[in-house]
Amino acid sequence: MSPVRPPSILSNRSEQTLNVLEYEFLAEKAAALGRAGDRVGEALGKLNAHQGDGDARRLLLKAAADAVYAYFIQRELCGLRKHDDAIRDYGIPREVLVRLGAA
Repeated sequence: MSPVRPPSILSNRSEQTLNVLEYEFLAEKAAALGRAGDRVGEALGKLNAHQGDGDARRLLLKAAADAVYAYFIQRELCGLRKHDDAIRDYGIPREVLVRLGAA
């Protein structure tokens, strides 16, 4: 007794539909990663441009740590588990990483 399979026209169509959905999911993951990276760049730019200490610097440091944390999570959702290259490419300072517990 052979297994029952759907007609080929249906199986090809569902396979194509799945491929289109996979493509859409991957495209959205990539776009979200890009947006998260933009937020990291912006937050680190503000932190690096700030002169002096005080409450304003602490707020900028928190914002940078939040942006980096969100970026790392988005990277992991894309299957990128190691963040060494991102840390190097963005020049993420140690004081930000310490806030993430990654120092």
